[in-house]
Amino acid sequence: MERILNINNIPKEYIDDPDFQSKMKTIYLGDALGSEKIYVNIDYVKPGAKSVKYHSHSKQEEFFLIMNGTGMLRIDGEEIKIASGDVISKSAGKDIAHQFINNSAEILQILDIGTREIDDVATYPDENVVYLRNKELAFKINNKLEKWNSDPNK
Repeated sequence: MERILNINNIPKEYIDDPDFQSKMKTIYLGDALGSEKIYVNIDYVKPGAKSVKYHSHSKQEEFFLIMNGTGMLRIDGEEIKIASGDVISKSAGKDIAHQFINNSAEILQILDIGTREIDDVATYPDENVVYLRNKELAFKINNKLEKWNSDPNK
């Protein structure tokens, strides 16, 4: 299904916080246009806010374009300054944790594109949590099973 929409006419059901009352607003462009294999979002992050919790993906490949503003990208244990025009690619299956932080006085605007992956597992290292995205199940990593084995004959 091919569709064309102007970004100023995206239906409100495809905008998280359309009035931008919270610290972040997302426009789900790909969903509004019926995209199946990739998602395409525009994130607006207010000063002092974070785009997402620091996390990694087991399968998902992502690409980001800083459309406006400045801030910091926390990625794979590093903090990197970012500014309008910067592009970032996060390879699939690399388990690279990432998060954008707006430490400036202006809104940080990010084009966020990625693959939609069945059974992608998100890991949140700050919270020691694993999240099975398509099942909407979260588990604490610390709750490991003692003496568990995958061998069916033991």
